[in-house]
Amino acid sequence: MGYADLLASLPLVLAAASSVAVMLIIAFYRNHGLAALATLAGLAVSFASIVVAAPYAPRNVTGLLVIDGYALFFIGLIFAGTFAAAMLAHGYLEKTLRGEREEFYLLLLLAATGAAVLAASAHFASFFLGLETLSVSLYALISYPKGSERAVEAGVKYLVLAAVSSAFLLFGMALVYARMGTMQFSGIASMALGTYMGDPVFLGALALIAAGVGFKLAVAPFHMWTPDVYEGAPPPVAAFVATVSKGAMFALFLRYFARVDIHQSRSLVLAVAVISIGSMFIGNLLALLQNNVKRVLAYSSIAHLGYLLVAFLAAGALRVTASEYYLVSYFITMLGAFGVVTVLAGKEAGEMEDIRDYRGLFASHPVIAVVFSAMLFSLAGIPLTAGFIGKFYVIAAGAGSALWTLLIALAINSAIGLFYYVRIIVSMYSNVEAGYPGEEAAHTGSGEHAVFGAGQMGGAPPVIAIPIGGGLALAGLTLGLVWFGVYPPTLLSIIQKTISSLM
Repeated sequence: MGYADLLASLPLVLAAASSVAVMLIIAFYRNHGLAALATLAGLAVSFASIVVAAPYAPRNVTGLLVIDGYALFFIGLIFAGTFAAAMLAHGYLEKTLRGEREEFYLLLLLAATGAAVLAASAHFASFFLGLETLSVSLYALISYPKGSERAVEAGVKYLVLAAVSSAFLLFGMALVYARMGTMQFSGIASMALGTYMGDPVFLGALALIAAGVGFKLAVAPFHMWTPDVYEGAPPPVAAFVATVSKGAMFALFLRYFARVDIHQSRSLVLAVAVISIGSMFIGNLLALLQNNVKRVLAYSSIAHLGYLLVAFLAAGALRVTASEYYLVSYFITMLGAFGVVTVLAGKEAGEMEDIRDYRGLFASHPVIAVVFSAMLFSLAGIPLTAGFIGKFYVIAAGAGSALWTLLIALAINSAIGLFYYVRIIVSMYSNVEAGYPGEEAAHTGSGEHAVFGAGQMGGAPPVIAIPIGGGLALAGLTLGLVWFGVYPPTLLSIIQKTISSLM
């Protein structure tokens, strides 16, 4: 590596160095606040270093990484999402977890570093190294509250299924290398544009890789782990998995196919289209049956990845524009939605998970109720939110490529999704004693949720002190939600600069 290579990869180097720094801080002086502050400082410096790296892009670094505008865009998005997750995590860990909390931030930084490597990967070796760095960190993050049976169960489920998906990925990579003799994405793309696109071995390899990637994206039929893991994981970790982990994998997935015209293979187009439609319907229909807010958001995330695949199947530069804008809006809204669950967690009562726990929330926490409503409206694609602009570009990309069947499915599922989003909103603004349609007036549940149950309490949810870090994170996310929903040119100008390096 030369001097220019080092400066181009500076965001990755600083992120890795930040994890080492936090590890040393923990070793010499264990303090929760200091570890959190060091993590936030490391992420901020790593994000700021993108400005230093940008003049040296595009540049191939050691043949494994490509640092271009596209990679830097997603690296910035990953670091920003991790920063929000870390801010949310500090107050949550203070309130709910006894014992050692500092290692949480070390794992979070390692996961962010792995995700950033994925976004910049140009080779199967870096792809797998980044993926495993991300995945191994997530195993521990999901089950970090070791005293919680649900968290440990969720971590074990993710561990087993992630190992299986990695096996599919490795087998697919091996077949590609055996057939083409290269593991460079650019070399594979140039060969695939020729006779290999119809080669059964190559298509089989792509199917195996797609299965492994599908697990990380949690699209149907690889979605079965999602609701259980999201429900068992701490809310900041669930937010991280739903956004940073999926965003990094989709960034690599889009780069992998950017130079390969997927429309040359009708079987591949059909497979992705079926996955897209299946993810929309399975995610939305199963979300209708849920009373647990975290499971509702989990199934909603499955549906949103189905929407995103509509943009992926489109042709031309609009595919990249729609994908990137939609991912930014998805990051903001999903981090904000899980952020509300995070800041409302109480020390004795645990998390507010059941929809009935949110009944009358506007009376006790009006600002939080408004923020949660904005996030849910954005997920539904209501105007004046970033989610509306993101869905608009997805529809525009699909219409430009005449993907009418997918667009009809998207429209139907958007209407279905609106129902269960509004169901939560109605609960927050409803009269505590009256309840809302389809629910019993009294909540007779037991366990941690019963403490918050409005029917059992006879009033609105108790007033909970909102952590400063979590409150600031929600304020920033809400500002971004409205800003990108009202004035999209700010983000679009940045996205346009990334397209040339990818197409």
